[in-house]
Amino acid sequence: MHIANRTFIISGGASGLGLATVADLHSRGGYIAILDTNTDNGEKAVAELGAERVRFYECDITSTESIQAALDGIAAWIKETNAHIGALIPAAGVGFPGKLIDRKNQPIPLANLDFVLNINLRGVLDLIRLTLPLMTVSPPTAPDGERGVIVMVSSSAAFDGQPGQAAYAASKGAIRSLTLVLARDLAQYGIRAMSIAPSFFESSMTAAMSDKVRQSLMRVFEFPKRPGYGKDFAGMVRTCVENEMLNGECVRLDGATRMPSKM
Repeated sequence: MHIANRTFIISGGASGLGLATVADLHSRGGYIAILDTNTDNGEKAVAELGAERVRFYECDITSTESIQAALDGIAAWIKETNAHIGALIPAAGVGFPGKLIDRKNQPIPLANLDFVLNINLRGVLDLIRLTLPLMTVSPPTAPDGERGVIVMVSSSAAFDGQPGQAAYAASKGAIRSLTLVLARDLAQYGIRAMSIAPSFFESSMTAAMSDKVRQSLMRVFEFPKRPGYGKDFAGMVRTCVENEMLNGECVRLDGATRMPSKM
């Protein structure tokens, strides 16, 4: 799939790994639709990259109505540009650590679990299902008849989740499991599905970690001896977009790091 003159829909695209992906795909001629709740960051990205090939749509990924409104705007934009969808990258995600039972023998509030699952899993599924009608009508590209790719964001927690990550690991494990099913479901349309499982990357989520947690994680790095950067993630997204043989797989992006069971 060529990047130039295609539209890329990126949720969570106003910050972190999503924003790095926005910049990378835009630099290669892509049209970018940023979906995010952070209006200030979204408008800043448009101002910096230019409104000619970037649009911001305020969108709450937990709301079907909000997603559909954003997609209606994107559909109208595609009619203007004739830049059909190249990829959907649902990159919006949150972490809310907490063990299922605390030291006082109290179960975790269900609202805490719902917060993570509604954004990381339900919101991803909702965004995908509502975007597919736009993707399936895109003209197929030669020589294989490809129409696009969905690149989801899993996590190393899907493989070796840490204490307190029940909801997060469950949501990211579900994304990992969804990848092959989605590839099989969409094969008839020429739409591929991939997921990327980053480990410890510099992001707004990891910035909230305590120094103790950060130092514990850095001790288990193999190579390179550093956290992942946005450019590393964006490069992997680009590879998933451009290489048509990548389909139905979750790629670990972790420098051989395996998360420890204890800090």
